[in-house]
Amino acid sequence: MLKRRYTVLIADRTTGVVRRVTISLRAALGVAGTVLMMPVLIGIGAKMSASIEIDTLRASNHALEVENGNFRATTGELTTQIQSLESVIDDLGARSALDPAQAKAMEKLPAIIKQRAAGGTAATNAAISSVLSTSLISAEDTFGALRSLLTGLESRLRIVTRDVERQEKLAAATPSIWPTNGWLTGMFGGRSDPFTGENNFHQGLDISAEKGHPVYATADGTVESASYSGDYGNLIVLTHDFGLSTRYGHLSKFNVKAGDTIKRGDVIGFVGSTGRSTGAHLHYEVLANGKLVNPLQLLTQQPPRNKNP
Repeated sequence: MLKRRYTVLIADRTTGVVRRVTISLRAALGVAGTVLMMPVLIGIGAKMSASIEIDTLRASNHALEVENGNFRATTGELTTQIQSLESVIDDLGARSALDPAQAKAMEKLPAIIKQRAAGGTAATNAAISSVLSTSLISAEDTFGALRSLLTGLESRLRIVTRDVERQEKLAAATPSIWPTNGWLTGMFGGRSDPFTGENNFHQGLDISAEKGHPVYATADGTVESASYSGDYGNLIVLTHDFGLSTRYGHLSKFNVKAGDTIKRGDVIGFVGSTGRSTGAHLHYEVLANGKLVNPLQLLTQQPPRNKNP
């Protein structure tokens, strides 16, 4: 049956030409089948293409989810580090707050001493502000900005730490407490010599007190010497950081020796009247970079009371 052949006549009415087309049943069925299958084939192809595209999108979405997870984890770690550094910097700022009396004494120090203690500064705040104001358009930009911020904070932390440590060190080295409890009987500067009555320059303060009364170190330091020294009698010399030193004269006896490390408020000796003295008292001097300064301007705090050696 499939071998049958059919003839189709095609006539042109205008010219009268007649054309014959002979086709077999098998060919006709093939053409018809092809025509009928075209939508099906197109649908199958579209489905396959859509399936491939969906798989590609799923793979891309999974890759993005992994990348976003890594991004969140990394930015979270960087943010945590930044917050930790900011907290440390804030703590250092609180730590740097000084007792008002101590700060007042430090303000009176000679400029050369304060310059020695001053640390350098860096414009990290401006750099941090610049980073924060930058428009971030990609993960790389965000990571770069956070790392730059972290680096800036680390640099700032080093600077703040150094400055706080220097300030604490200067505060400890500033002779700010009275060296003994008593009555101020001799001022720094010009006065009449108690022995000759002539005008002379008094290099420190005289504080009258009973013999044996404790004498206190006015700042942290090291005992440079504790020995008899001419007009000073029994004399203790303490050296402090940043070129500061103090002298304690006319002592009855010592409570320290050369090389000892002492803290502000430690009992270093006792009031006496040794050397060129008219009575029991403490002669107290302060030197900055080897030059005498008026101790009175630095004395902002009372010494500890009844502190036993």
